[in-house]
Amino acid sequence: MNDEPATPPKGRYLKFRALLKRRSLWLIGAALVVIAGVFLYYWVFGKPKILYTTAAVVYGDLESSVVAAGIVQPLKYVDVGAQTSGKLKSLKVKKGDQVEKDQLIAEIDPVLATTALMSANAALDNMISLRSVKEARLVLAKALQSRNEVLFAQGEGAISANDRDITQANYDVALAEAASLSALTKQATASVETAKANLGYTKITAPMAGEVVSISLLEGQTLNANQQAPNILRIADISTVTVWAQVSEADIVRVKPGQGVHFTVLGNSRTWNGKIRQILPTPELINNVVFYDVLFDIPNSERELKIQMTAQVFIVLAQAKNALLIPAAAIGNAGEGSEIKGK
Repeated sequence: MNDEPATPPKGRYLKFRALLKRRSLWLIGAALVVIAGVFLYYWVFGKPKILYTTAAVVYGDLESSVVAAGIVQPLKYVDVGAQTSGKLKSLKVKKGDQVEKDQLIAEIDPVLATTALMSANAALDNMISLRSVKEARLVLAKALQSRNEVLFAQGEGAISANDRDITQANYDVALAEAASLSALTKQATASVETAKANLGYTKITAPMAGEVVSISLLEGQTLNANQQAPNILRIADISTVTVWAQVSEADIVRVKPGQGVHFTVLGNSRTWNGKIRQILPTPELINNVVFYDVLFDIPNSERELKIQMTAQVFIVLAQAKNALLIPAAAIGNAGEGSEIKGK
């Protein structure tokens, strides 16, 4: 038999409620912790990130320009040809050589020109001899004509009118023949000078100082200058070059002589600057598009620019120096998922 007093039912009920209350507080606290953890996770890992693109606002230059493609050409050049016919005996230069003005650069076989000069001299000597004979006859005819005129003027039948007329006619004929031989002598003299010039043309000299940029004929080829003057080589002065830029008809209305221009060439990061010298009036049709040639000159003392180089040309229409530069996206439509801020 248990001697301890029995716990009243009411006391057991109160203990149960206290235990239940403590467990409820723990459950509520745990639920709050879970909820707080969920919110924290969402805040840290679940919130979508906004990416900001930043760029520095700086000062720089702005320009509006027309872009065109161009070709580098020499400012001054000359095609050296032959003024007399014959075989190209020797060519004394090669591509890339620098030549001075009046330097001997080629020679044509002088045999034909020498023979022509000898023939012209012989013809001139013959004309001089014939003229001497005619002048002697003219002197005789003049003496007879003068004497007969005196005799006829004396009268008394010293000379008949017929004899006087014959001597006068002989004098007139001799005078005409002498004048004709004098003209033929001048013609023969001119032929000699022409032959001398043709002989001189067999030695071809440089008409200007520059660089040999192309050679069209080789030693041993026969030149025929009677029909068309054949070109032997080209000499160009590339200390100053001209850029021929092709501008479309849509842009040419905005281009004027004197406007600034700059360009680059392939394989070189350097920028050259100049001003438009001329706009050629005659257009060129390329693939059904009308282009106009815009010319500007560039000093080329260092020979960096070569003939036929391709140039990317920028013709400056408007320009602003030391302007505040802001990326174009910064003034666009905001709220597209990104923003740009200046520092």
